[in-house]
Amino acid sequence: MRSLRTPSNPENRSGTAQPTAGRAWKASAGPILIVIAAATATAPLWFRGTSCGHDFDFHLVSWFDCLSAWRHGILYPHWSPSPNFGAGEPRFVFYPPLTWMLGAALGLVFPWPLVGIVLTFLLLAGTGLATRALACEFMSDAAATLAGCGALFSGYALFTAYERSAFGELAGGFWIPLLLLYLFRARKGSPRFLTEFRASVLPLALILAGAWLSNAPLGVMASYLLAAAAVALAVVERSWAYLVRAALAAALGIGLAAFYLVPAAWEQKWVDIRQATDDPGLKIENSLLFGHAADPSLELHNEELRRVSMIAVAMVGVALGGVLVAWRRKALSTGDRRWLVLALIPLVVLLMQLPVSLFFWNLLPKLRFLQFPWRWLVVVEAPMGIFFAAAVWPALSARRWPRVAIATASAAIFLLLTASANRFFFQPCDDEDAVVPMLQEFRNGAGFQGTDEYAPNGADDYVVATGLPDACLVSNPKTTLGIVDTAGANPDWWIEQHSCEAVFKRKSSAGHAGPEHLQFDGTMPHAGTLILRLRKYPAWHIRVNGQPASESTPRDDGLIDLAVPEGPVEVTVDWTTTPDVWVGRWLSIAALLALTALCLPGWPRGKLMRSHLS
Repeated sequence: MRSLRTPSNPENRSGTAQPTAGRAWKASAGPILIVIAAATATAPLWFRGTSCGHDFDFHLVSWFDCLSAWRHGILYPHWSPSPNFGAGEPRFVFYPPLTWMLGAALGLVFPWPLVGIVLTFLLLAGTGLATRALACEFMSDAAATLAGCGALFSGYALFTAYERSAFGELAGGFWIPLLLLYLFRARKGSPRFLTEFRASVLPLALILAGAWLSNAPLGVMASYLLAAAAVALAVVERSWAYLVRAALAAALGIGLAAFYLVPAAWEQKWVDIRQATDDPGLKIENSLLFGHAADPSLELHNEELRRVSMIAVAMVGVALGGVLVAWRRKALSTGDRRWLVLALIPLVVLLMQLPVSLFFWNLLPKLRFLQFPWRWLVVVEAPMGIFFAAAVWPALSARRWPRVAIATASAAIFLLLTASANRFFFQPCDDEDAVVPMLQEFRNGAGFQGTDEYAPNGADDYVVATGLPDACLVSNPKTTLGIVDTAGANPDWWIEQHSCEAVFKRKSSAGHAGPEHLQFDGTMPHAGTLILRLRKYPAWHIRVNGQPASESTPRDDGLIDLAVPEGPVEVTVDWTTTPDVWVGRWLSIAALLALTALCLPGWPRGKLMRSHLS
């Protein structure tokens, strides 16, 4: 895109040096416009309030529980106590930490009703800024700014922000352009090739780790994108350097994220993780482009699929149409073949939306874990923005008025897209799902519905009763707690049911406070079974009167039940660090040390390194 490139000469046309203030403004104008664009894209949220999209409740509860754990001195929590109406689940073991930690941190600064809005703004701004940075490799600052705006106003970015409230996936708009940017760096033939090669491995590793730590499906997509783009670059540039760097960065990046990845992978056998892929609404086959599931219960899924299918066609169409127009305008430099890799991305993503791609979905490891084929649209945002800008932005030699006209028309389109997102994607909150009522439920300890795939094997989230006491003494460990009084709802428990022969509260003390260290004590009127409002998980270390608790009988609700004697009883339940967690931590430390060594001055050296990367 040579014709779109900004001259690097810092002098103006008269040959005199531009004022420092003028150069500073010119350098900052693009990022400022991106931030303004992100504020515009989220403007309806500032007026209407948070969009309670599909995943909003899940994220909000995670923020509540993470901040509560921090206040108890637990910097990296594993157990989320609010799901399953206070019985908890190991959510923080399996869901990557960046977005729930960022949301909790924002909760320290902003009122809770604003946290989701601020996070959406930050992630959309990150999408625009990262895309602009990638676009600056090919085009002028002004055109790159337009590309960044095109990415953050893309149909999928707005769909993810407004209808889905999928904050982890929304972070992909930031990580994916950066992944491509640093993969494109250190081109063969550069006089500083080795220095650039080494300098780009560090950010590539950090970016891949960031993708995995933001969202697991995003990590899968980023890993496959890195591999495929590296192969394509190696072919078009005739250099093994891209493959070597991608392999090195992938190993180090996944190693950096191992403290999360290893426990999340190993401990899947302890929960019903198959729910994440076996549910009919989450199967790849039921979400292919313009697909239609025959099951009447999936009608809402089909409606959403129709909307996102139109978004996919529009985004791929804009991207490929932009390639064609830019090529006809000779805006694509024949000397820079990296744009060919960008052009391949929307084509491959389109293929992955069609039934013909089922072979790859079933063949490639963890690919079905994406659940929805259209999740791949997150990697189309940046290429679409870049090719859109390349197609419409006037050449540097053009007069000023065409640039003004294109900027004005683009702004009008972006405003129309924001209005459409507000009209068609915004999800009003139900009375019980709004932020303030959920905050009240959290503070009174009532808890919320659990996540199916994090349930103990053989347990059912929908039989966990609401309103349970902290501990309930029964004679029969199979005693059912709670009564179903509304079809399809969880059972309700209240003391007048007399299903508990005695109830006990958790003890709050300095040594046994917080979600991962619990203590119950009381005097048992007779020997029996103590059912805790706490779900079973192998990481719990349980003692009864100082002795390890014996194996208990599995219950349908997955709650912990303990045999207790008559008389005074003290029960302690503590979260332990299992061996897989230590393995993950040591792998992350090893990756960090290796990355540090790689970046030390003077390494690697010599003709041998240069010969392997040529």
